[in-house]
Order: sequence, then structure tokens, then C-alpha cells
Amino acid sequence: MDPRKLLSWLPFGRFREPRPLVSVLRLDGGIGPGGTLRRALNIKSLAGPIERAFQPRRLAAVALVVNSPGGSAAQSALIARRIRQLADEKQVPVFAFVEDVAASGGYWLACAADEIYADEASIVGSIGVIYAGFGFVELLDKLGVERRVHTAGTRKAILDPFQREKPEDVELLLGMQADLHETFKDYVRTRRGARLKGGDELYTGAFWTGRRALELGLVDGLGEIRGQLRARFGEKVELRPVLRERRGLGRLLRPAGLDSEELAASFVAELASQGEERLLWSRFGL
Repeated sequence: MDPRKLLSWLPFGRFREPRPLVSVLRLDGGIGPGGTLRRALNIKSLAGPIERAFQPRRLAAVALVVNSPGGSAAQSALIARRIRQLADEKQVPVFAFVEDVAASGGYWLACAADEIYADEASIVGSIGVIYAGFGFVELLDKLGVERRVHTAGTRKAILDPFQREKPEDVELLLGMQADLHETFKDYVRTRRGARLKGGDELYTGAFWTGRRALELGLVDGLGEIRGQLRARFGEKVELRPVLRERRGLGRLLRPAGLDSEELAASFVAELASQGEERLLWSRFGL
């Protein structure tokens, strides 16, 4: 007799196969070291959640929900590397689902997945490196303010916004950007391989809608997380969110070890970082 039919007669009811489980990890926001108040995407804040995403015993897959305009190249690489290390160790497939945008570092994170899906209206790409700043030399002249800088090392004060830009400083910066750009391109080529349909246009920093990204091979399909995972694992698939730690209100308002002056300085820095992140989102009309 079939053991399943036999078990169906037992008091605890019919035999049921365990439902496939998919851990869902949201990667939402700018990527960077983070400040006192902002919950930026970085390896420090995500190491625990990434680890927990791969812990369930009956794990069928890990899903990354990506909604990021980018940010730090180093943090993007560290997060993606940790995801791949655990995926390879546990032999678990990883799927990425783009919401509004996966651009620059956000696309770097999406490439940690084995397959990438986006909405038709998602923004995908921006495979490039950017540096932006301001120059206040003329303003200081008008205000009659003298800038005084003393360094040990001829390149220690490069690109000081209160000094005139020097060609040799720009050359150094462009060299660093070229190195980072090559690292980014190599990662995309390694992860996407023969699926990429575009040429050099992919690496100009341009970005596209999800539909065009599919044509270029930057994503594998169009769709959203629930529909795609049900089609892959069945209607009864369980999607289990992996939550990031939340800090209490007291720690949010006065982190341990900071006096009032340090807290004020931290708050100003936080406002600046939020402004920078706001600029990242605004590049994509968001």
C-alpha cells in the first residue's frame, strides 16, 4: 500500500509534502557606509540578514527585491560577494526582482542573482562610475575669505572644493574611476555571460526601461516576485521576508558614546548624506 495513503488514515490528517520556502531579502535604498540615522545598504547592516536568508532547512531559493539607485562601489561588491559565497556554499539559487530601479550599484547587487526579473517600467543599468562636487573659489574671493591648507604629501588635498581644480588631480581621479569601471564591467560580464546582447553601449552609464533591458540581456524576464516564484515553485510556495534589525528610538536619537557636540555633527553629516541619496534617486526621476 502507498505510504501516503496509509498516512492519510492517521488521526493527524492527510500526508502533506512540505511547502517550498523562499527567503525574501529587500535591498532598498542607497548603498554606502551609512550614518547615525540612515539605514543605508552596506555589509555591516546586511551581513546578518543575508546569513539568515540562507538558514532555513527547506529552502528552495533566495529572492532579492532590489530598489536602489546605487552608491558605494566597495559596499556593492562586498554585499554581492557575501550573497554569492552563501549561495554557492548552500547550493541555493538566487533570483533578483527589480522594483523602481536597479542602477549603478543597485544593478551590481542584482547581478549577484542567478536570474534577474524587472517590471516593464523599471529602470535598469547605469553601469558606470561618477564623481560629483562643487567649486567655491570665486565665492571665497567675493567674500574675502582666505583658504589655508597645509599638508604632508603633495596629493593630500586633491580636489579641494575651495581651491582651483588642477589637471593632475583630475587625471588621478579619472584613473581611479577607470579602474572601478573595469571592475564593474568584469563583474557584469562574469555574472551575465552570453545572455548580454549589447556591446559597449551597455557600459556607457546609460540606463533603460525593463523592457529594453530584457532586449539587451541585462535581465532575464519581465514580472514580479509572487507571480514568478509561483510559476517556478508552485502556488503553495511560501515567501518568507528576512527583516533587518530595527534600532530603538533612544538609540536613534542618542547613539551610545556620543556627546551633544558629536551628536550635532553626526546629525549635520546625516542631513548631507540624505541629500546625496536624494540626488541619486532624482537622476532617475524618482
